[in-house]
Amino acid sequence: MPDTTFLLVAGVALVLGAILQTGVGLGLGLVASPVVAFLDPSLMPGAMLIATTVLPAFTLAAEWRHVDWRGLAWGLPGRVPGSAIGAWVVATLDPAMLGAAVGAMVLVAVGLSLWRLRVRITPATLFTAGVVSGAMGTATSIGGPPMALLYQNEQAGRVRATLAGYFLFGAAISLGALAVGGQLDARQVEAGLWLLPFVVAGFAAGRRVAGFVDAGRMRAALLAVVGVSGAALIAQAVL
Repeated sequence: MPDTTFLLVAGVALVLGAILQTGVGLGLGLVASPVVAFLDPSLMPGAMLIATTVLPAFTLAAEWRHVDWRGLAWGLPGRVPGSAIGAWVVATLDPAMLGAAVGAMVLVAVGLSLWRLRVRITPATLFTAGVVSGAMGTATSIGGPPMALLYQNEQAGRVRATLAGYFLFGAAISLGALAVGGQLDARQVEAGLWLLPFVVAGFAAGRRVAGFVDAGRMRAALLAVVGVSGAALIAQAVL
């Protein structure tokens, strides 16, 4: 069993991230990954990838009718070579530098979340986003922003459902790549399983408060917090 302090602190981050992702389709890894990396970088990225699988499964079950299946058919194949790249990064970096990589991906993710550039959804852009997302997601557990950038101008239900499908199947690919590369150990699996209830609680809370909380303001506040967390992770590794 992971340390109680780890469970409580990481659990709060997972609940908040799950609430955010339940409302806007993205945010669980973005909020919780830097916290887990701060607390115990040796658990990254496996524990977070395991913990984050349950939320997209719930979302997909509730909103599967809105999924862009054609988009998934082009984006998911790109996740395979991207995941291989990400697994190589995990094998190459020591835990401290992996924490810095998480911080860097957090800052990239925040930047992409604020970037309002409209990118056309085509087979080429979907596959490319899949490769980049696979590398980012496997190395740091933060792989959503490239796909979210493509779908940011679509209807909310379509965004949530399609990203949920991509996260669910993509996480399975990433975990497979890490397992094959010997980068997924028993401690990561155990920690990820202990964190699952917090994600479930965040999903339940997110469904209840969605109509009462200003999603735009909550998203902006959390992006500011995780941006600081990302910068702190980089500083921690460098200093």
